[in-house]
Amino acid sequence: MAQRTVEIMDTTLRDGEQTSGVSFSSSEKLTLAKLLLEELQVDRIEVASARVSDGEFNAVKQITEWAETEGHISRVEVLTFVDNGVSLDWMEQTGAKVQNLLTKGSLNHLTHQLKKTPEQHFKDIAKVIARAESIGITTNVYLEDWSNGMRNSPAYVFQYLDFLSTQPVKRILLPDTLGVLTHAETFDFLDQIIKKHPDIHFDFHGHNDYDLSVANVMEALKAGCRGLHLTVNGMGERAGNAPLASVVAVINDFMPEINIGVKESSLYKVSKLVSTFTGFGIPDNKPIVGDNVFTQTAGIHADGDSKKNLYFNDLLPERFGRKRKYALGKTSGKANIQKNLQELGLTLNDDELKKVTERIIELGDKKERVTKDDLPYIISDVLDSGLYQQRVFVRSYVLTHAKGLKPSTTLSIEIDGKTYEENAQGDGQFDAFINALRKVYQKNKVELPKLVDYAVRIPPGSSSDALCETIITWKSKDKDFTTRGLDSDQTVSAIKATEKMLNLF
Repeated sequence: MAQRTVEIMDTTLRDGEQTSGVSFSSSEKLTLAKLLLEELQVDRIEVASARVSDGEFNAVKQITEWAETEGHISRVEVLTFVDNGVSLDWMEQTGAKVQNLLTKGSLNHLTHQLKKTPEQHFKDIAKVIARAESIGITTNVYLEDWSNGMRNSPAYVFQYLDFLSTQPVKRILLPDTLGVLTHAETFDFLDQIIKKHPDIHFDFHGHNDYDLSVANVMEALKAGCRGLHLTVNGMGERAGNAPLASVVAVINDFMPEINIGVKESSLYKVSKLVSTFTGFGIPDNKPIVGDNVFTQTAGIHADGDSKKNLYFNDLLPERFGRKRKYALGKTSGKANIQKNLQELGLTLNDDELKKVTERIIELGDKKERVTKDDLPYIISDVLDSGLYQQRVFVRSYVLTHAKGLKPSTTLSIEIDGKTYEENAQGDGQFDAFINALRKVYQKNKVELPKLVDYAVRIPPGSSSDALCETIITWKSKDKDFTTRGLDSDQTVSAIKATEKMLNLF
């Protein structure tokens, strides 16, 4: 079967920015624009709405200056409005060359929002398109609320498309603005339109209000759409847009007749960067990019993976620059634990493995977190073996915090049988403890890992004496790793997590 190429337009920087509470800085937009076009290799990016703000103006100007230099200017698009040329003047000043003109795709929107007739609206649109052509700006046209237009006023939609077919328009963009379409409707509506206008390039822009966006994308492609609008992590207004990573995987695995140029192996790194910039967390179970989606929890699954990959599917984590993991907890079997031991380079006999498995299940029943890095300690505890003895002990410390004075810590620590004492001040009690610890290790000419993330959790509904779990992520020269501490005192739980880091390190 001959393949047909479909354009992928990423609208994270425009429609994705409509996620509640999300706003990119100019430098973030430029960084992501470079990654999307050159690293991820999407075909086009929609980077902003015209006239929004001075910050948006500066961001677009920076992007277009870079894109012009690198030969990408025709791949950078801006949302514009039917506003007697005001948006086009704004675009001209930024250097952008492609407008995505927002117009009314349903009679309901046209009648009640603009209060105009179709003929009046078409006349206004024709003026904007003519002006754009005269100043060298390419026009794509959005039919806002197109999906409801096809449901409730299809005669208007076809009248509008007949008009657009006479205009110098490069692409027509058909959005399911309110995310209301089923997959059957998506195919039916687009099939009708594409059969009537087979020579026009149509894009489909799906929203995810019913969690149907990926299914709708598949149907849009089957109907003959030539372009898709997607966002990193499915960001966007309300429930968001069709998610880029899921759509790319679905096309590559289930639609061999479609060719896309997106680089799969870069999806995860771009996803994580967008999450970092926005503070918009990725759900752990989000397909392709979630933390848990390549983690086997049930012991039977890990056992099957060791026996001819019985629980593998085509979504191999290596495709996306990731690795398969095996969780430890109450559903763990011996196979899960063996997989983690292999990664650590440890081996146990059958009896030892049975005892360790029982202990991990016991901890899981208490809802305690168990990680791969905990295994040496569990082994040492369960088997009473000297093989994995603790080498670093925080023996004693004094934490002081008085109003008007900097917090301080005096610390006594034992490393390989030798005791050291130091004191230091800091911005808080834990910061003072870390500063004292650094003094000890500096004397031994050892650079400690850098603290890169610090999170505190207590059970919902707990009182002030609740157990507090502190989770700290550390970065050393060769790896990132996480340690946890548990205590009713937050600072003490952080110190326990730090002591574990010192032993792992």
